[in-house]
Amino acid sequence: MITHIVLMKFADPANRDEAKSRLETLASQVPQIKTLHVGLDIVGSEVSYDLALTTTHDSVDDLKGYQSHPDHVEFGGWLRPLLTSRVVVDYQS
Repeated sequence: MITHIVLMKFADPANRDEAKSRLETLASQVPQIKTLHVGLDIVGSEVSYDLALTTTHDSVDDLKGYQSHPDHVEFGGWLRPLLTSRVVVDYQS
């Protein structure tokens, strides 16, 4: 199993709620997603990110299929201009 973790920091944290909603919609649109969880930061410290996304996939090929899926690509086009920072970790378990 491949776990994909993304942390996002928004220029305007008010955008995180819409991002969460849009991400949760991807779970039903992208067949390569096994599980999808989105969490919003509740502490707001100077080192906090605003949103955490965790998805799981059966294989690296499924992760790549998710990343290239048209609905994910469209979401990324909307999201990227809103972010000041994003970090990603992908690992196999």
